[in-house]
Amino acid sequence: MIRPLTTLDECRQVAALEKAVWEFTDGEDVVPPSLLIVSIKRGGLLLGAFDDAGTLLGFVYSMPGVKDGRLMHWSHMLGVVPGARGTGLGLRLKLAQRDHVLRAGADLIEWTFDPLQALNAHLNFARLGVVVEEYEEDVYGCSTSPLHVGTPTDRFVAEWRLTAPHVERRISLPVASLIRDSSVMSAVPVNQAHEKGDWLKSSRPLLDASERRLLVEIPTDFIEMQRRAPELAMEWRLAMRSIFETYLPRGYRVVDFFLSREARRGQYLLALVER
Repeated sequence: MIRPLTTLDECRQVAALEKAVWEFTDGEDVVPPSLLIVSIKRGGLLLGAFDDAGTLLGFVYSMPGVKDGRLMHWSHMLGVVPGARGTGLGLRLKLAQRDHVLRAGADLIEWTFDPLQALNAHLNFARLGVVVEEYEEDVYGCSTSPLHVGTPTDRFVAEWRLTAPHVERRISLPVASLIRDSSVMSAVPVNQAHEKGDWLKSSRPLLDASERRLLVEIPTDFIEMQRRAPELAMEWRLAMRSIFETYLPRGYRVVDFFLSREARRGQYLLALVER
């Protein structure tokens, strides 16, 4: 069951779940119950997912904001306990968030995510239909989470335009039914991942392409790479930074993501947008 969380005790459960999901060792990284409770009293949205025994398995938290003079929501956290991952719970939480935000009168939700997290990219693009126009360097600075240690916290800013036709199409279909534009076949790779022992290494990025469709490749095991091969992880971080900080200001947008678990890699599709 997914429902709004409204009490201080429920906010305390969320704070405890934050520590379980991100393995924070410093309270500074946790959104405290005192902030959660006052936020939801003035337009913030905190949804929790429970099992039949009433145990909190996941949550999504967003707060109202304004962009270009229009009401929107900034989604700060989506967390699911390890035992409930791979069940589609994260997707269900995002869809429930969409319903609540639409009823509140907004049609845009934004959030940050690590462009080197392939599974998050798959959820955000293939299942939700986000578009990315912004890349931000080291947004959160140092973190005590082992998921973030070893490289700067560079992030995409995902735009989820809740009533856009392509969004409604993505959320209504299973992944196997998605049909991608045939122009993907002619997209130009600006980097390629190749084997380096147990890991994948990026080729030198191509930074002067001008074709309308480009592909950017990433590994699927970046979290483990940060722990066990930090120098290589930093190479990937800097390669992605150079690619996206080159092409996004030129009018390209990240519009899709293709995941290949067997090949241990994924590919972003960039499209040149007419202005």
